[in-house]
Amino acid sequence: MIEDALKLTVYLGERDRVGGAFASDALEAIHARHGLRASVLLRGMAGYGARQQLRTDRLLTLSEDLPLVSVAVDTRARVEAALADVRALPFHGLVTLERARLTDGRGAVARLPEGADDATKLTVYVGRRARAEGRPAVTAILDVLRAAGVSGATALLGVDGVLGGRRHRARLIGRNADVPVMVIAVGPGGRIRAALPELEALLDEPVMTLERIRLCKRDGVRLGEPRHIAATDPSGLGIWQKLMVYAGEQSPGGGGPMHQEILSALRAEGAAGATTLRGVRGYHGDHAPHGDALWQLRRRAPVVTVIVDVPERARRWFELVDALTEQTGLVTSELVPAFQTRTPAPGAGGLRLADVE
Repeated sequence: MIEDALKLTVYLGERDRVGGAFASDALEAIHARHGLRASVLLRGMAGYGARQQLRTDRLLTLSEDLPLVSVAVDTRARVEAALADVRALPFHGLVTLERARLTDGRGAVARLPEGADDATKLTVYVGRRARAEGRPAVTAILDVLRAAGVSGATALLGVDGVLGGRRHRARLIGRNADVPVMVIAVGPGGRIRAALPELEALLDEPVMTLERIRLCKRDGVRLGEPRHIAATDPSGLGIWQKLMVYAGEQSPGGGGPMHQEILSALRAEGAAGATTLRGVRGYHGDHAPHGDALWQLRRRAPVVTVIVDVPERARRWFELVDALTEQTGLVTSELVPAFQTRTPAPGAGGLRLADVE
């Protein structure tokens, strides 16, 4: 079964609080209370926000208040009901809404409208210790996607979240088997659609969403650029764009690792914010799936850098990213039809979906 869905994403700080609780805890409690199909709370490895304060887990003095990203998906009615509670929370950060298609794995194959330059993003939500055909589900998912010729995929480990309406939090002691993992795959729509039946057969009641994106660059080859769109729709509602850069943690970007160079350059040029997430396993292009291992001296984890801004500035940030991904990496862009830059005052701004295709 295919359903129209919404993806609710919140970018915030690890130490943001609402009353006497952490804002991230309050967010996941809302997702669980509304019984959302899936949500995942991701801890960033580096990033900065509107206050321009860089945080990174590389340095102890800068590792406090690391960035967090909360992603939740379900039908439009369920997400909008949860959104009413999210909007009441007073915290700094950014809230966005994006359209998606939701499949529950009952044999339906989704078809997204595609232009000549469009691709598809598939996101799969599974438990951390889920198994498929006797091996870790994440490994099996990545193998299916790579065999289907999908351009790249990254598995991101959550520290909290909801699966099937039930909340699962990571704890210091315990297997944390059901804490969600989010696998993001990007590539041509036909390749994604070819992988869907096997993924649906592989997983037990999978939660998967599909979104239309643009594949801009792959392993140094420029394939396109972010769409040139107006900053508002005909009714005046704002439209933003999102860039995502997929690479390895040690991928070169000039004077240092690519993700570090991208964050430094964005911050120096005045970009409002960006977040880098460390994956546990992934691949892009012709590279084999990889992740960290105990016997490695250098980290080989995949990383994803996310940049969200108004279209004119997003195109400028793409040119910056383009210059830093001359050798490797996967770069995509997509539309963000609803957003709200949060202040401590609840209700600031709006989150109505702009009319944009």
